[in-house]
Amino acid sequence: MSKLNFSILIDAPISKVWDTMLEDKTYREWTEAFTEGSYYKGDWSKESKILFLGPNPETGKEGGMVSKIKDNKLHEFISIEHLGEVYDGVEDTTSDRVKDWAGALENYTFANKNGKTELVVDLDINEEFKEMFEGMWPKALQKLKSLCEE
Repeated sequence: MSKLNFSILIDAPISKVWDTMLEDKTYREWTEAFTEGSYYKGDWSKESKILFLGPNPETGKEGGMVSKIKDNKLHEFISIEHLGEVYDGVEDTTSDRVKDWAGALENYTFANKNGKTELVVDLDINEEFKEMFEGMWPKALQKLKSLCEE
């Protein structure tokens, strides 16, 4: 498992960045950098189950990640623990395929920098997806920045 780290400075207060990142409508916009049609089912409260979903381009059926919110400190920190995947609408948290990376974390830290928000993203990633996400994350964060600064 590799680690990736990204950060961006957004000219908006933390509360605006937080809300823009997590609200359904704007979440769908900034996460298009990963998969067009991305959305989530669930909520962001600590210990709750959340599914990160989008259409599978090969089958057209729902696919994505089964996760839980490991921690949520309002306007400070969110930690997502990935537990498995959704493939063609079916959740899988037990196969050997998902056991290789189950428990991977995706953490977001929000800090006030002179009235602007520094958003830091730290995540665990399988080596095979590292290069792909190194290309996607900067685009996603730029889109989030644009939405927040509108």
